[in-house]
Amino acid sequence: MFLVGLCGLSKSLSQASPTLVGRIVFREVVRPITDWPIILQLGHSELRIHGRRAQLYAGGGDGEDHVTCGSARRQRRSISSLPPHDSEAQPSGERERSTARVMQGARVNLKGWQQAAVAFGSAFGALLDPRRADLIATLGETTGKPAFHRVLQRMRNSAEGRDVLLERPRVISTQVSHAWDMPQNTFGAAYAQFMGSRSFSPDDRPPVRFIDTDELAYVATRAREVHDFWHVLFGLPTNLIGETALKVIEFEQMFLPMCMLSVVGGSARFNEKQRTLFFQHYFPWASKAGLKCADLMSVYYEKHFHEDLEEVRRNWGIIPCSNPKRSSV
Repeated sequence: MFLVGLCGLSKSLSQASPTLVGRIVFREVVRPITDWPIILQLGHSELRIHGRRAQLYAGGGDGEDHVTCGSARRQRRSISSLPPHDSEAQPSGERERSTARVMQGARVNLKGWQQAAVAFGSAFGALLDPRRADLIATLGETTGKPAFHRVLQRMRNSAEGRDVLLERPRVISTQVSHAWDMPQNTFGAAYAQFMGSRSFSPDDRPPVRFIDTDELAYVATRAREVHDFWHVLFGLPTNLIGETALKVIEFEQMFLPMCMLSVVGGSARFNEKQRTLFFQHYFPWASKAGLKCADLMSVYYEKHFHEDLEEVRRNWGIIPCSNPKRSSV
């Protein structure tokens, strides 16, 4: 109903004239839904969403400072492009300091109303196109701080979670490429096969930008980077149904508002056959699996690459998704 209302509203608006609602300006809203340039203006700052990119312009005067949220599409890279593994190249202390420097360099400090503007614009764009991974990530950062605080506390209360916080491992090619050397049937080999068969690179994830403390920013980064581990563990595909089902599990694990919005937006784009399959098979399974498994944010996945995949699933209480009776979607 929300999208129907928006489409009906757009027919009554003039393309040449912006519509002012309070201090939020929408321009050119009658373009096709896949090519809407959206400009949200508050004071001297504005969020621009166009195509696959979202940019935040802050400040005033003669120049503009801007932050690009990035492309929604994941870059693709072959397995052979991954650098060789060198586990001794960087001690954990230096790795932690390097991680902190990278995250600080990407961070953008926003005022409260700027956070609200970015959250609103990201939510609006993500509802229109749930494939916009950049907007979903931005929405998660601007609305998920209370959830990330709870995750942080749980990690502090877990021995393995404390190790993760202390060493701050990153799911990037220089640190996880040894997964490609793991024996068959191990968790690491399954992860390598998952990434390689889709030509995904561990380096594809955008940096966290809108969380203002190092520790919380790392928790948000970790939540983003373990996403593919969860695909492997739960046996979910990377199509729209698989991603939407995984968002149900992520919501039950972290209670991020962004996850629920992704479920709403994703299911709204299903055709009738997909919708029936999702709500009869994937949604009931995901609701059960997300509650039954261990606290997956407190797991040091990289230290379990050498273990048997089925064994780690049993240890963490993970119920893999079974094949639906109707597989053609």
